[in-house]
Amino acid sequence: MKITFLGTGTSQGIPIIGCRCAVCTSLDFRDKRLRASIHVEIDSKSFIIDCGPDFRQQVLREHILQLDALLFTHAHKDHTAGLDDVRGFNYLQKKNLPIYATNNVLNQIKKEFEYAFADIKYPGVPLIDLNIIENTKFQIEGVEVIPIEVYHHLLPVFGYRFKDFTYITDANRISEIEIEKIKGSKILVLNALQKTPHISHFTLAEALDIIETIQPEMAYLTHLSHTMGLHTQVQAELPQNVKIAYDGLKLSL
Repeated sequence: MKITFLGTGTSQGIPIIGCRCAVCTSLDFRDKRLRASIHVEIDSKSFIIDCGPDFRQQVLREHILQLDALLFTHAHKDHTAGLDDVRGFNYLQKKNLPIYATNNVLNQIKKEFEYAFADIKYPGVPLIDLNIIENTKFQIEGVEVIPIEVYHHLLPVFGYRFKDFTYITDANRISEIEIEKIKGSKILVLNALQKTPHISHFTLAEALDIIETIQPEMAYLTHLSHTMGLHTQVQAELPQNVKIAYDGLKLSL
């Protein structure tokens, strides 16, 4: 399995116009974060989780020419706004692109990209096949996927587990039942927005507590805001098995 972090930031994680803080003016490429998304290559299949407004830039940067499915964690625009750009994969692969999400998320996508689902489609619109998922394991072309239901304040959000890899973003609460589904993962990716409290995201300390409970071999922090601090400084504060992820980071499992 190969994993590439397409983006590790949030709408608060990219340089802010006019901001002169240390992160926004940093020359370290690891402090320049596009919206959170990840590419998973497994059993000759290529999956992407979430496609925010930076989707096109991310797939061009990583030279991704194959996409077998797109999975959504939730319907917030920083995770869905790039859906129109899947038309490039329609052109390359000469087929519709399957997307997987809960019924509520798919209904929101159908509203926001209504033109893609019209009975009579304008030439060139993205061609998408909708697949409803629930909080039970499912398969995409023979690859087993286990949803992990977490909460983003009051909003249910899905993380996903592929074999020994689990990816969770936009969470501030995970039930004991879902924690059990994550345990045994060798690699855990978990969101950590900032160090100070937030209504809908784990803080750094809260994320570290979850990691301590789950005990993965390695954990990577994602969905980071610019208020978290400089990559090198925050990394120096972390346990040996916890790393700050950065855009373009590649892992093998």
